[in-house]
Order: sequence, then structure tokens, then C-alpha cells
Amino acid sequence: MELHDRVLLGNVLTADTVLEDGFVAMKGESVSAVGRGKPPQARELVDYKGCWLLPGIVDGQVHTKSQRDQEGFEKASCAAAAGGVTTMVDMPYDEAGLVCSAVKLTEKADEAGARSRVDFALYGTISPRDGIDEIQGIVDAGACAFKFSTFETHPERFPRISPPLMYEACQVIASSGLAVGVHNEHQETVAYFTDHVRASGDTSPASHGRSRPPISELLAINEIYEIGAATGCRVHVVHCSLGRGFDICEQYRRQGYPVSIETCIHYLMLNEDDVIRQGGLCKVNPPIRGPREQNRLWRYLERDAIDFVSTDHVAWSLDRKNKPVMAENSSGMPGMESLCALLFKGCMERGLDLRVIPRVLSRRPARHFCLHGRKGELQEGYDADVVVVEPGDFQLDCRRFQTVVKWSPFDGTRLPVRIRATYNRGRQVWDGETVMASPGDGRFQRAVPTDTAQRQDGSLTPALGS
Repeated sequence: MELHDRVLLGNVLTADTVLEDGFVAMKGESVSAVGRGKPPQARELVDYKGCWLLPGIVDGQVHTKSQRDQEGFEKASCAAAAGGVTTMVDMPYDEAGLVCSAVKLTEKADEAGARSRVDFALYGTISPRDGIDEIQGIVDAGACAFKFSTFETHPERFPRISPPLMYEACQVIASSGLAVGVHNEHQETVAYFTDHVRASGDTSPASHGRSRPPISELLAINEIYEIGAATGCRVHVVHCSLGRGFDICEQYRRQGYPVSIETCIHYLMLNEDDVIRQGGLCKVNPPIRGPREQNRLWRYLERDAIDFVSTDHVAWSLDRKNKPVMAENSSGMPGMESLCALLFKGCMERGLDLRVIPRVLSRRPARHFCLHGRKGELQEGYDADVVVVEPGDFQLDCRRFQTVVKWSPFDGTRLPVRIRATYNRGRQVWDGETVMASPGDGRFQRAVPTDTAQRQDGSLTPALGS
């Protein structure tokens, strides 16, 4: 009889099923069996009865290096472990500059490999100066996707990629099978309304949303999808705050184009009332919208029509988030430690099928980033990435955060679950109180961009799969 290294007992929650009184067995770094009833023999039996056992989370939008000497992979990966994130997909907009060549992507992978406590994958990008010259090298270096922006936050660190250049880039990337994720805000429209808000003298928390009205997001989404339609490239909207954005995505899907769309946990769990109350802590781009849009996003999630949910995690120091003039605050918030618990809260309060959680947090992001076969599933042969979610009555306490900052707009929120334990490739990296992994335990997850990846429902075309 086969002897497994470790067997976890609990209610197995996957994208397809719930196995009450189930088990997940591990051998080495892989899942060796999943089932229900009498567990197989193992060197170690860990009883999590009453808890859910989920596949490890793939957070598709993380910024670990946006502020020099602030967070970095070592501390970000602590936050990941505590939040059940076993694979961080890191953005290419680092404070030190763009990750826009094979050399830079390899250097970042080496640095992260020496410091990260959980696994990670890396976005690449291009610079307007170099154009499309570096794309193939970035693909060969193992990037999991490309990231562009229709809006220029900074000419060097976060530049706008013009529509003609994006079109040329997507023509080249299409054959690789990788997706192109795009920041969805229309440059001229944001500039126009920002000037109007500035001229009005409005510096209140509500001024941020007025400077970036819904039309600025919708124009960008249409531009992104038309470029995808013209090139055959998998194009992806990285953080949609509007129900209309999902309507547009569905229209392109019905026409057979390989488009996808993502929202963030803050768009699901916050609205403009929270922005007005908490100011800069809630500043993100695109802005958090009103209750009507928030409810529309939940209806899309209920229909299982959202590709995946991410955090857009960034650990800005508090002095960059607490300024009375809203425009002077940095955009973004920490999120990996609260992502899973908040999504459980929202789904349970609205009576949603909980199987949607491993779909949008694990299966689909893994497939989207061409990490299929290793990540996103509790199946034999996949990496033994498991999140143990304990039900109960808990409170989010930022003082216990594992990242470098101790703030969140969700501080004090009552939660119906907590992360009891996290396993990454068979190794326990979080025990509910302490990060157990060491710097360097994380591993670079190179994409496998094949025709199979394009057909998987990570690209979700022409309609969402489970």
C-alpha cells in the first residue's frame, strides 16, 4: 500500500465539488490523492476537520517593489503565506524601473528566488523607447504575461503604451499564447476631468472618482478589446470596477474573441461611502465606485462571469496614504492577507455557491498565466498548494499583518473565516500565527505558453468555463 508523506483531513472545496469529510494527500511536493472517507496511510495525519481545504491562491496582481526599501519579496511573501496565496504574480512596474527585457526579468527572478517564501510568477512589459524588440526575449525568459497601460502614471516607471504600439506588440505576443493585461483608463479622458476637478478646487475624497469617471474606463476597455480582436492576442482587462465593463467583455466573447476580465477584492467589498469615510486609504485606480456598481459586480460573480479576482496589492507606507488632499495620495492598498477571508465573507453573506471561490482565486488565474498542470487545482500530480480555511467569528486586526505596513481600509472587519494554515509544494508555510517558510523557499514559476494553454478556460473564450 502506498505511503503518503502527509494527509490533511477536512472538507475539500474545489472549483467543481465539495467533499465533506475529505482528505488531501501529499507526497514530496505534489498532491498524491484527493478523496472522501477513510484516509490513506501517511507518515503524518493532520486533522483539520470542520475546515475547508482549498487549492492555493494565485494572486494575479501584486506589486512587491513599488516603493524602494519598503516591502520587497521577502515581506510580501510573508503576507502571501498568511493569506493563503501560494503563487504571487508580480507586476513589472518596480520603483527601480520597468521589467522590460529578458535581462531584467531574469535578474528579478533571481532576486525573488533568493528572498521569496512562496512561489511567484512574473509579468513582463515593454518600454515605448524599445518598442517590440525585447518581446521574444521576455517570453523565452519565462514571463507569465505582459502588462501594458492605456494611462501614463509615470513616463519611466509606468508609461502609457500608445494604441499603435500596443497593436504591434500584440501582433508579436499573440503567437506565444501569453496574455496581455492592460490597465484600463483612457489617457486623454482622465487628463481632461482631472483638470476640471483641479480647477474646481475640490480636494475631497470624492474628487478622485470625479477625476476618473466611468467613461474613462469604458473607452479604454473598448480600445483594449479591439486591439485583441484585430491581432488575435489574448487581451485582458486587469481591474474592472464597472458592470458595463463585464457587459462589453461578454459581447466580445460571444463574437469569439479571446478576451478576459478581472476585478479586485476592493471593488467587491468597498464603495464610494467607504472612500468618503476613509479617504486616501481607499484610493485606487480605477476608483472605487458607488453601491450600484458594487452590487452589479456581485451579480456577475454570482453568474460565474468573472475570470478571476485579485488584490492589486501594494504596501505603501502610511504617509503616502493619509494626506488630506486626495490627489496627493498614492493609489493602491495591501490585500493579500485579507483576500480569501473577505471573498468568503461576501459570498456567504449573499448566499453564493462557495465553489466560485477556488474558481476565481485558483483555477482560472493559474490557467490564465499558463501555470496549468502545476497550480490552481487539488489534483494528483499538481503542486501540493493547500489553503486551510477555518470557519468562525474573527476580526481583521492590521497590527498582526505580516507585511511591513499595519493599515487597511478593512481593519476591524468581522470575518466568518480565517486562514488556519497554508501549504506550498507540500511544505507548511503558515500555521495560523507564524510564517514557517524561509527566504528562498519560493520558486520561480515559468509560464508554459502552448496551444493547450490558449484552449484552457484560463482564456475563457468564447464563454466562461468552470
